[in-house]
Amino acid sequence: MRILSGIQPSGSLHLGNYFGMMKRMVDYQENNELFCFLVNYHALTSVFDASFLRRQTYEAACDFLALGLDPDKSVFWVQADVPEVTELTWLLANVTGMGLLERSHSFKDKIAKDIPASHGLFSYPVLMAADILLYGAEKVPVGKDQKQHLEIARDIALRFNSTYGETFVVPEPDIEDDLATVPGLDGQKMSKSYGNAIEIFIDEKTLKKKVMSMKTDSTPVEEPKPVQGNPLYDIYALFLDDKGKAALKERFLTPGLRYGDIKKEIFGVIWEYFEPFRKERARLAADRQFVVDTMKMGAGKARAVATVYLEKARHNVGLDYWNK
Repeated sequence: MRILSGIQPSGSLHLGNYFGMMKRMVDYQENNELFCFLVNYHALTSVFDASFLRRQTYEAACDFLALGLDPDKSVFWVQADVPEVTELTWLLANVTGMGLLERSHSFKDKIAKDIPASHGLFSYPVLMAADILLYGAEKVPVGKDQKQHLEIARDIALRFNSTYGETFVVPEPDIEDDLATVPGLDGQKMSKSYGNAIEIFIDEKTLKKKVMSMKTDSTPVEEPKPVQGNPLYDIYALFLDDKGKAALKERFLTPGLRYGDIKKEIFGVIWEYFEPFRKERARLAADRQFVVDTMKMGAGKARAVATVYLEKARHNVGLDYWNK
């Protein structure tokens, strides 16, 4: 099974990124044909600082490699290192109806959050479709907030195939319904843009300060604490198996639990969980040439696949004028 997913290097990667996407990619590489990439073209819709984007792209590559993504078991690259994706975006744009893009919830949500309403932001789903269709992805793991974008990609693939003949694999979504949205410090969805994230590789002092500042409700100590929608429970549970989650739930429902004590435990659990990865992360951060070479190698493997699909698309639309 060919599986593909990508993530924006628009800020430091956090627990929501890890449990929502990164950990799944590391697991998938063992028994699937995994394509995983850093979508820096997409990041241009919200990042307008060139040095920041360069830095965050490199940092994200280090994060993935340190957390176990194996470039020998997967295809791991930076989006802009495969320029074929921009040409395919134009080919797809010409079979994409305006109404399809105008119905995008993501565009409306981002405009509501004061992100500039650029053409890039509006046509974001077409570039995302090109990202997927260029590599023949059969399954695409996405969060519930990206489900519509994948549906748009499917619509575009079907329209292209109907117009020009069978060209692209129509991808299937892979959505884990049991994977709850990871809450941030304020209880909303954890997000770089919301400023409520707990980053994966922050220092010990900053991590403790962030966790201890997490928003809680006003339930008295002597009363049972809510579990549903409680960010402390939701984050703690990410690090537990089913038995551990059941025990944690029982603690929350038993009077006498102090949120301050739980926060200290969460800090300890997060710090300990990522301990094995920190040494490798520091090594990678100091060996820029190795990381760059690794990403360039991945781009080479990605381009070998991309060229096949792009040439087929170019032929089917008639761009190869030298052929009869």
